[in-house]
Amino acid sequence: MPGALRLLGGLRINTGVLGFGGLSGLHMTPELVLTAISDLGHFAEMTLALDEAWRPRRLDLIRSGPLRNLRGQPLIGTWRDAEALARLPDGSWLIGFERRHRIQRHRRLDGAGELVPPPPGLEQSPHNAGLESLTVLSDGRWLALSEGLAAPQGGRMGWIGQPGRWRSFGYLPAAGHVPVDAAALPDGGVLVLERSFSLLAGFAGRLVRLSPAALRAAAEGALVEGESLLALVPPLPTDNYEGVAVTEREGRMLVALVSDDNESFWQRSLLLLFEMPL
Repeated sequence: MPGALRLLGGLRINTGVLGFGGLSGLHMTPELVLTAISDLGHFAEMTLALDEAWRPRRLDLIRSGPLRNLRGQPLIGTWRDAEALARLPDGSWLIGFERRHRIQRHRRLDGAGELVPPPPGLEQSPHNAGLESLTVLSDGRWLALSEGLAAPQGGRMGWIGQPGRWRSFGYLPAAGHVPVDAAALPDGGVLVLERSFSLLAGFAGRLVRLSPAALRAAAEGALVEGESLLALVPPLPTDNYEGVAVTEREGRMLVALVSDDNESFWQRSLLLLFEMPL
């Protein structure tokens, strides 16, 4: 299909080295520095090594540590459920949390956070199905999606804009799916990661693209639906993918996915790397 992604390879992340699992939101730089957050209230920065064919070969931990509250203390209890990660042009970080639905801005990931006015209505999200998707678009606007809050237009509630200038819209995932992360594209569009789960089939998902035209419709309050680029089903390794990141490197567009192992013996923390046609 047009725009389909090509798998370059994958790795299983050694969460014993990190000291935690539950990886969710993801960010990737052109230098292949990966930053992930955990729903256990931690962050990790890692470097990804590729071979000559651009296949993933190794992850090396740079640093990790606890995410902190407004007073600089490590997050505890239901305050630590970090699910979404985005970076602003000034280098500071935005982290979306659920259970205690909110957005924190951090000048440094190892430093104190400050509260950012959230999209209106976010607090109505279900306890464990809140702000899973947050990204900064190429024009500077922010895009946020709730995993579980229904939109009046249908689908899930979405917001586009910035604090004080939010516009709500409806995001329509595939049947049985929910949006769990998003990553901005250089052309003004965005990738949205969706996940599904059933006791019989286990985890699956898909990666879709919202075009700039779809985002213009979103800004007008419409119900929008993405173009499917990738189905996360066998023969791809399946798990609870909750993070997506995009970067350009040497004229190639790379897309990374990370899975949340839920600290479960039966699940894995996986990293998949794809190339997306420019």
